[in-house]
Amino acid sequence: MSLPDLLLVTGVVIAAAMVVMWVISLVVRDASIVDPFWGTGFTIVAWTAVVAVGEWDAHDLVLAGLVTVWGSRLSIYLLWRSRGKDEDFRYQAMRRRWGARFWIVSLGTVFLFQGLLVLVVSLPVQVAVLAPGDIGIFTVAGIVIWLVGLTFETVGDAQLARFKADPDNSGKVMDRGLWRYTRHPNYFGDFCVWWGVFTVALDASGTAWTVIGPLVMSFLLLRVSGVAMLEKTVTKRRPGYEEYARRTNAFFPGPVRNA
Repeated sequence: MSLPDLLLVTGVVIAAAMVVMWVISLVVRDASIVDPFWGTGFTIVAWTAVVAVGEWDAHDLVLAGLVTVWGSRLSIYLLWRSRGKDEDFRYQAMRRRWGARFWIVSLGTVFLFQGLLVLVVSLPVQVAVLAPGDIGIFTVAGIVIWLVGLTFETVGDAQLARFKADPDNSGKVMDRGLWRYTRHPNYFGDFCVWWGVFTVALDASGTAWTVIGPLVMSFLLLRVSGVAMLEKTVTKRRPGYEEYARRTNAFFPGPVRNA
């Protein structure tokens, strides 16, 4: 199978999955259901690639397994976090902007666009599945980087959930645990996960160019839907956040600075 053929297969599958999610969003009037599906989308693409190529070698299974563990954890966590809540404010703003046309606009700008991003970020996995690959030094190094990322995400999310569950912390800034060293340990974790996946993929020939995948994810986390978007509003919502920002790195963990 050629890469264009594989991309066609995975592209059709993730597009179909996103269309299904879009239809569900119309029924429940909540476009933010796309967020918990984000991680699952990567899992779908990874296993679609493995099944379509059909070689099932150890290197392919490691890659698909890493994506599955990360994607499943993220989807389950976001589902748990969103239970009983209204549609996310970002999509509510889009509804106000587009009015009666939002239902069709959301198909392209929310669901299919996110499917395209999944396809691009997943390039290291898809290309590696196509190429001969073995478990080597890059696989070991990549798994270590991936583990660092998964740890930051999992521990950071758990720490924040415990913090928010305490009524005494209402309106306060979370500056404990991993949040003491980076203002966004969960986003830093995503960053490490996808650079780890890319590193694992390097044990398959001809995969270096797929660095575009983690680069796109890094750009999203730093400049688009991650750090940049959250920091635009959090200062207004959390008194004391400016002081916290002065002493704590925004993304990469580091020592606490004097405020």
